[in-house]
Amino acid sequence: MKFTLQNDSTINLVRACSDSEVRVGDRALRASCILTARRIEDDWPPREVASLTAEHLDAVLALDPEVILLGTGARQRFPDARVLRPALERGVAVEVMDTRAACRTYNLLAQEGRRVAAALILGG
Repeated sequence: MKFTLQNDSTINLVRACSDSEVRVGDRALRASCILTARRIEDDWPPREVASLTAEHLDAVLALDPEVILLGTGARQRFPDARVLRPALERGVAVEVMDTRAACRTYNLLAQEGRRVAAALILGG
């Protein structure tokens, strides 16, 4: 059986990622952001996990994802449980990981056609 990778050039995919920058297509994002297959919300307010609030996650939930990948910078850091509660109460899965892992996982799920949102904290 032959496997071929089908690239949909109309979806936002991460091409490169570092602790301070995410490249989506030809666009360089240097501030915290939210990515979905069809949207880029740049300049998402939190700059570190400690400043993340439930209200920040409201912007992600407004995009109607089935899963949120929370990229927490160079290392995996868990936010206060109260921050994630609104997503969990709505049945939205939240996976917390370092930003590079979140970018890799986002690309896989987006290419599968899943309703995924990557909420990426940069600059903290």
